Amino acid sequence: MARLEDLQQGTIVKGILPNQHERVTVVGRSWRGDIAIDLFYKDSMGNFGTELLFRSREPDLEIVDAGPIWKFDGDGEMFRLVSEAYRIQLAHLFDPLLALHTSDVDPYPHQITAVYEEMLPRQPLRYLLADDPGAGKTIMTGLYLKELLVRGDLKRCMIVCPGSLVEQWQSELYRCFQLPFEILTRDRIDNALTGNIFKEEDLLICRLDQLSSNKTIQEKLEDTSWDIIVCDEAHKMSASFSGGEVRPTKRYRLGQLLGELTRHFLLLTATPHNGKEADFQLFMALLDADRFEGRFRDGVHAVDTSDLMRRMVKEDLLQFNGERLFPERYAKTINYELSELEKDLYDEVTEYVCKEMNRADLIRGQRGNRIGFALTILQRRLASSPEAIYRSIQRRRERLEERLSDAQFGNQAEMTGIPTNTEEADDFYDETPAEEVETKEEEVVARASAAQTITELQAEIRTLEHLEKLAQRVRQNDMDRKWEELSNLLRAEELFGLQEHRRKLIIFTEHRDTLHYLTERIQTLIGNPNAVVTIHGSMRWEERRRVQEAFKNDKEVQILVATDAAGEGIIVDYENKFTF
Repeated sequence: MARLEDLQQGTIVKGILPNQHERVTVVGRSWRGDIAIDLFYKDSMGNFGTELLFRSREPDLEIVDAGPIWKFDGDGEMFRLVSEAYRIQLAHLFDPLLALHTSDVDPYPHQITAVYEEMLPRQPLRYLLADDPGAGKTIMTGLYLKELLVRGDLKRCMIVCPGSLVEQWQSELYRCFQLPFEILTRDRIDNALTGNIFKEEDLLICRLDQLSSNKTIQEKLEDTSWDIIVCDEAHKMSASFSGGEVRPTKRYRLGQLLGELTRHFLLLTATPHNGKEADFQLFMALLDADRFEGRFRDGVHAVDTSDLMRRMVKEDLLQFNGERLFPERYAKTINYELSELEKDLYDEVTEYVCKEMNRADLIRGQRGNRIGFALTILQRRLASSPEAIYRSIQRRRERLEERLSDAQFGNQAEMTGIPTNTEEADDFYDETPAEEVETKEEEVVARASAAQTITELQAEIRTLEHLEKLAQRVRQNDMDRKWEELSNLLRAEELFGLQEHRRKLIIFTEHRDTLHYLTERIQTLIGNPNAVVTIHGSMRWEERRRVQEAFKNDKEVQILVATDAAGEGIIVDYENKFTF
């Protein structure tokens, strides 16, 4: 309450206007006797007015403290930082491509459309990005993550990828987008302050097989939630139908778990379809389990997945000027006839395999199945190179000689992780890390045998000694027809550009033995050991990165030889590639 006498010039008062809470400033007053005044005031908008006030209005009047006068003596540097932070927080409202303009990348048109036209409008995102190799799915993912981050839609993100790619993901996301991801390691798991590393780290990169094969880690993971989870090489999370029932792999079960823990779920792969529509529908169920429930039946279920995935092949990828991003691809298979020595080796190894297969069929249970699996691998190595089959036969002969000396008949040491039937063989290749497949294959080839007596084992060793000598003759007499075709290609005029500079060439092969064999022969052919570099599955990321950079930028390095196990994440934007 305020008395009329209190309404002096400059006083701020409430209760004058119909809006009782609006303040006015007294400009002047004129008394009418002692019971009323004419009040002159200015409102908050600067407008002037008058009001006749009687003493009966005094209970509604309230004098307001004017408060401290703004002195503008605060910390100017702090004010600048606060205002700049607020500007950055709101920047995405004025720049719809903010992540693009604040990242160290020069994306192509298909990468921009993937992020800003396909993925960002989807809330929540459950999506499969299946562009061809070399399209830059890592760049698209990083751009999408940063855009979510600057918009305030992302705090916790997990990336799940094969073990050979974790360092590559960490390096690329920090170098291009300044996103500081950490890699999940055993030390981090054991030394977590809360006991659960997944609760402590907001930006995390995990190895696919480390998560899929460890129940303890999965239990910790189940107790968390994420804004987005990205799975690279997602085709490895496969499942299939067997006997009318779904047969999921460990990786597939992990994919189901990850989909339950996150709002956004992004799958990346260049090979989403294995040729079986039912398996593809199971794969898509990771994104929408209700939509892809049950077994796919042709003519009954729809196959349109355009709202859940995007696939662009290399022929569709363009630069901003409309030119094709990749040169036109010409694929050619080079046929050749085996030399006499090679044919003899091929026939005798095939006869040995068939004979041992028949003996394995007579052995029931897991042992017989392992023997069949081993002999199948032996045939593949026979087709790879003389070096691969020679080394495999040599290792097998040496291991069987050890068995003979130890008299380990019918009591073979257990081979853990080796398939014992067709379904387990599928799981073996689906669930074993690429860099470990060849090592396990070598183990089973060297150890599995159908021999059940000393006489049978001695006979098999003699057969292997004969095959080993035959393979050695092929190596020593330089009778490798496949190598002859490759060497002719390496000397072809088409592989030489201006000023007789050799064009860059990538050669892929399946086995490390063949890789070493090719490397030595190519170095001898070219006459420059430094011109050939190699990448295989057991190499660390830092070493792979060094080799790739040398191949891309060093003019002296002309040929890269790589195993298929190293194909994940390897550079593929070169026009000359050869599979040996």
